[in-house]
Amino acid sequence: MDSSDAPIGRATVLIIISAVSFGSISVLTVLTTAAGVPLLTAMAWRYVLGAILLGSAVAFPLTNTAIPARKIIQLLLIGGLGQALITYLSLYSLKYIPVGPLAFLFYTYPAWVALIAAIRGTERLTPVRITALVLALVGVTVMVGAPTEKLNPIGAGLALCSALLYSVYLPSLEHVQEGVPAMVATFILIAGAAISFVLAAFIGRELFVPAGTAVWTNIVLLAVVSTVIAFFSLIKGLAVLGPVRTAIVATVEPFFTALLGVAVLRNQLGAATLVGGVLIAAAILVIEWSSARVTVPA
Repeated sequence: MDSSDAPIGRATVLIIISAVSFGSISVLTVLTTAAGVPLLTAMAWRYVLGAILLGSAVAFPLTNTAIPARKIIQLLLIGGLGQALITYLSLYSLKYIPVGPLAFLFYTYPAWVALIAAIRGTERLTPVRITALVLALVGVTVMVGAPTEKLNPIGAGLALCSALLYSVYLPSLEHVQEGVPAMVATFILIAGAAISFVLAAFIGRELFVPAGTAVWTNIVLLAVVSTVIAFFSLIKGLAVLGPVRTAIVATVEPFFTALLGVAVLRNQLGAATLVGGVLIAAAILVIEWSSARVTVPA
């Protein structure tokens, strides 16, 4: 992993772009499902369009790059099973707990990523990293609010499972995509997710072509911004930063989601959101400042 300032800085920007792109999913999905399009239908078209958009771009390098079949299968499984399962567990937990507690529980994943990396000995849990991690977690807590009421154990368990799964997903993705061109790895990952959601929508009898210009505008934005740009930036940045720093920087996502909700859905922007955003920004600055001092070869 390159520890020079320039690659670290570019990778940090890429992860912020990825987090911002992923942060648009909630708002775009709300707009799409509010128009009468089932969630599985929206996700199926999101990934299918994303795979089509990337397909033509990677056709030449895919046929001229020797990629082991094992890596292709692993990327398909990470996209088709890992990504789909994370999404499913998160959404299904909403049957039992509100959105706020779900966000609070899911965004514990940076702590799990750091803990797993420390146990495996792949990255050190230094005092500076602990400081950045605490700042990020406190920022998310202030922003979404820590649960004050007793949570349904099923919903809380599902939300925590999604966080734990994502904490395994990030280092697995970093390992599997190594040696594979970022564009090609992104295509295979998205194709795996497309296959999974198309099958799920077909089995659930929710696979159809939606109608309406506004609906398709949101689906195209989901495909381009929340999928192609989001995953490509994640894979490029993850290869340099590693899973721990990536997870901490990516906590900017709920802050951008809140801002987008204000702009598009006319949600209220409270002081807690601003304070949380400042704390998350501080965590990113701490990680950026310490980047050259914390890298440990795997």
